[in-house]
Amino acid sequence: MRSVLVLTTLIVTILGGSLNGCDSKVVQFIFGDSLSDVGNNNRLSRSLAKANLPWYGIDFGNGLPNGRFCNGRTVADIIGDETGLPRPPPFLDPSLTADVILENGVNYASGGGGILNETGTYFIQRFCLYKQIELFQGTQQLIRNKIGLNAAQKFFQESQYVVALGSNDFINNYLMPVYSDSWKYNDEAFVNYMTETLQAQLELLHSLGARQLMVFGLGPMGCIPLQRVLSSSGNCQDRANKLALSFNRATSQMLEKLSGKLADASYKFGDAYDVVNDVISNPQKYGFNNSDSPCCSFGSIRPALTCIPASTLCSDRSKYVFWDEYHPTDSANQIIAKELIKKFGFSRVNGSDAPSSAPAIAPTFAPAIAPSPRG
Repeated sequence: MRSVLVLTTLIVTILGGSLNGCDSKVVQFIFGDSLSDVGNNNRLSRSLAKANLPWYGIDFGNGLPNGRFCNGRTVADIIGDETGLPRPPPFLDPSLTADVILENGVNYASGGGGILNETGTYFIQRFCLYKQIELFQGTQQLIRNKIGLNAAQKFFQESQYVVALGSNDFINNYLMPVYSDSWKYNDEAFVNYMTETLQAQLELLHSLGARQLMVFGLGPMGCIPLQRVLSSSGNCQDRANKLALSFNRATSQMLEKLSGKLADASYKFGDAYDVVNDVISNPQKYGFNNSDSPCCSFGSIRPALTCIPASTLCSDRSKYVFWDEYHPTDSANQIIAKELIKKFGFSRVNGSDAPSSAPAIAPTFAPAIAPSPRG
């Protein structure tokens, strides 16, 4: 659950072919962490990384928790809305069928998950990237059974893939002394370990048919509220930010080589660091008045590791960059998503010119259980 600004912005740009005589729409398969999780962890019975209590989801649909670690939409939701993409349901949605997958794709993202298998183990249950790829292999078999081998191969090769993990490998692994990785590696060696592991995972995805894929880099994870409150000065933690930049550089170089090495592969790197850093560093420029503390918290008791019914909310959620100690608000995600759309030139797909309808916004508070607002 505790990922940080790993901006899991997701985009699909290829028009589908024909399955069983019908034109297929563009779908995406999402591999990520809590910035992309839309309900998988809520269905993991023993997971400690869940967004299943108020006030998560207060500004989405009916205002009830839905598995997103936010008050509203994720960056992926918003980019999909703006570019005409369907929202992939979580893999663990009990209503998921082959027909739903062919129409919408699948989201395997899991709060607390990382590139490395050992990341986030204290959350008990979460899907690391290798596990998410294993689940994707099961999805492939389901689709092959539904439409046949050749049509399934075409479907998966024409789909888009997004991989957006990495911050948990630092925040909930390497930078915590309880994990052996913290003393087995130095900074450079750990970044190399992560990048080499990610390369093997991307090569595996290619062998499974992924041809068009974007890996999104890390944002300034040293500037999330949790990292600030754990520092002696209250400022951003420079080491964490430098690790994010090092990972971004190494991953960008690896993807450039990989894209030239793998057959028919278009593997790209989405560097969102500067976009997110500007929102945090210049909040007033974007209409915010707070970029260093969470909207949902326990007042002066910090860090508040999650948002629960006993938490107090800021008086105006639209003015805060961060929803909790780790994750941005819906308002911040809107800014970040639109900046990324401009930066990467994302265009509309699926033959639609009008934006997809955004989710209904819930009332500001449910009167029966409204927390005391704070400024």
